[in-house]
Formats: sequence, structure tokens, C-alpha cells
Amino acid sequence: MSATDVTGADTETAPPRVTERRLIDTVRARWPARRIWTLLAPALIFLGIREFGLLVLTWMAAATGRSVTEALRSWDGQWFLAIAESGYEGVPAGLVDAFGNRSAETPLAFFPGYPMVVRWFAAIDGDGGIGLVTAAFTVTIAFGVACAYALARLGRHIRGGSPRTGLILVALFAASPMSIVLVMAYSEAMFCALAAWSLVGVLERRWVLAGVCCAAAGLVRSTGAALVLAVGLAVIVAVVRRRDGWRPWVGGVIAPVGLLGYLAWVGVRTGEWNGWFGLQERGWGTGFDGGVATVTFSLEALADARSVLEVTTVGLIVVALVLLVVGFKRRVEWPLMVYAAGVLVMDLGSNGLMNSKARLMVPAFTLLIPVATALAKRKPSTAVLTLCALVVAGSWFGAYSITSWGYAI
Repeated sequence: MSATDVTGADTETAPPRVTERRLIDTVRARWPARRIWTLLAPALIFLGIREFGLLVLTWMAAATGRSVTEALRSWDGQWFLAIAESGYEGVPAGLVDAFGNRSAETPLAFFPGYPMVVRWFAAIDGDGGIGLVTAAFTVTIAFGVACAYALARLGRHIRGGSPRTGLILVALFAASPMSIVLVMAYSEAMFCALAAWSLVGVLERRWVLAGVCCAAAGLVRSTGAALVLAVGLAVIVAVVRRRDGWRPWVGGVIAPVGLLGYLAWVGVRTGEWNGWFGLQERGWGTGFDGGVATVTFSLEALADARSVLEVTTVGLIVVALVLLVVGFKRRVEWPLMVYAAGVLVMDLGSNGLMNSKARLMVPAFTLLIPVATALAKRKPSTAVLTLCALVVAGSWFGAYSITSWGYAI
């Protein structure tokens, strides 16, 4: 005969309820709120800021009569989507270079990494599936999130770093002035993710990871040269000091394979040893002049204040150079600063596409480390207010660049 409690419930039915409560308590013990936040914070911060940026873009696109989707896949995005759909041979003849010209080799100016992944992802569910445009946006955002986790990890490893520093670094990256490209059909998000994880590999002395990510980044953007330099120098130091056995050797051999392999392939296709550079020069007027054109552009933009974008671009160039000096002065880990310096040299030292200078500085995310460490030491309210201001300013500038501004970024 079963006993009953004062409520009349059969006590023999109580154990399942007790077991359920114990299960809930066990889950809470293993996955407390703090642990869940630590796990999801980089993604939530990145996606939250970029979602705000998209809301600002939607507002500005409506005010200027632009389509948000068209804006997010404009300019280089059209080339990447065309290459993803039909390969280099099938790019529509209507896509031309900056001078309105087109040759069979012109599409080779765009690196294959991003369109290749977009094509693979779009093919998962076959014909009539999500389509190339949705696949491109999905790949971009996914790699943006991957970059956020790498930056959060870098923030813990740097001198004087902490979990808070890492999350602030993620927020600064997501709020940077041209971070709009991190949700466009552009290759910046993929490159930044691979570069960030490669640098994580360097700081953690996981040389195979550093080499593999560096090689993959070299298939995405020419900026991979700056990453190859940073990883290569770090490998040389490790080898000279006889650290970590065979791993630095393997990482060092792998690191330049992607970039050098693609440049060599383009050279064979064009019949010129410097084929890719020739395509850039003929099609977009881009070459290396040591920064003469950038200085000339900056002085002219400041003299007549032709547009908000150009004047702001000059300001961002100055800020980037200041942050580079501050980073070296505060002894941010030298591979990170060598990488940032390499990105700036490649961007500011070229003589073409002045309106793209701000966008091409997005991969120089390690310049943000001194700002992140400084904000991490301030009161939470100060850090939050500062970041909110940067989010609003960066979101507006990015939206302005692809709606109100009429030229390529």
C-alpha cells in the first residue's frame, strides 16, 4: 500500500520529479550563465553590431532609393559572384575593369578563395537551392564570426590581455569604419578570419595551424603577403632559437604556398612572370609607388574637401599610422605589428583606388589592440559608451560609402 503526502500525492510518483530537478541542477552546474556567455559572447557581439549596421544601411538605402541587396553585392561583389557561378572563363563580358576594358585575363585579378567557397556552399543543396547571393552572404557572415572568435583569443594572449580585452577587440573590429564589407559579397571577412587564426597559431606556437591558415589566406587576397611576412619571420625566429622541433619548419614551408601558387598560375595564364601585377596595373591603375599617390590624394582632399568619404579616409589613414606607432611603442607582440605594418604598406604604398583605402585597411585589425587594452582598463560604463559611439559612427560611414557615395570602395 503506497503512502501519500499531505497534498494527497502518491509518494511513489515523487522520484521522477526529484530526478528532473536534479538533472536541471546538474545542467546549471555544468553550464552556468557565465560559461554560456563566454562561449557565445564573440559571436553575439559581432553579429549584434553588424545587425545594427544593416539597420542603418536599410535606413540610408531607403533614403537614397537604393536596394540593400544590390548595395551589398555591388562592385567587386559582382565579380566574385560571377566567378563563383561560372569560373574565370564564364564571367559575363559586361563586367569590365576600372577603365571600361575587358580581356580574357581580366577576371584573374580576383583571387579564387572566396568565390570558390561560395560556389561549394551554394552547391550543397543542388540546383534551385539557396542560390549564390544567399550563399555569398552566409559565407561572409560565417567567416566574420570565425574572425570574432580568433580576435577574442588574441585579446587573451597579448601582453596585458584579458577576456575583456578580447571582447572589446571584437567590438572594435565589428564597428570599424568600413566594417560594412564584413557583411557584403566581398572577401575581407574570409581573409580576416584566416589571418586572425594564423596569428593565433603564431602566438600559441601552433605552427601548422599558422601555416595552413596563412596558405589559405594567400588564396583569398593579395594582402596575404603581409601575413606571409609576419608568419615567416616568426618561423625564422623559432628555428634560430631551436624551439618546437619540426613544427616551425612545416609551418614555414606551408605558409606561402597559397599566395605564390596563385601568382604563379596567373603568370602562366598571362604569359608574364608578373602577370597578376600587370593585370592590376592595366585594369585598375594599381602599382606600388611608395605612397606618393596617397600623399598627393590626401593633400588634395584636405585642400578642397570634395567629399565626406575622401576627407574621412585621410583622417583614417592618419589614425592608422598613429596606432601603428603606438602599437610598437607599447610593445604589442611584434608578429602582430609586422602584419599590420605590412597591410598598411601594401595599402598606402599603392597608387590606385584611393577611394578604397579605408576598406583595404580593414584587415589591419591588430592596429586596434592598443585601443582595446586601453578601454579594458577603463570603467565598464566608459568602455560601453565609447564603443557605442564608434558603432554608430562606423555604421553610418559604411552605409554612406555604399549608398550615397557613387564610386567604388
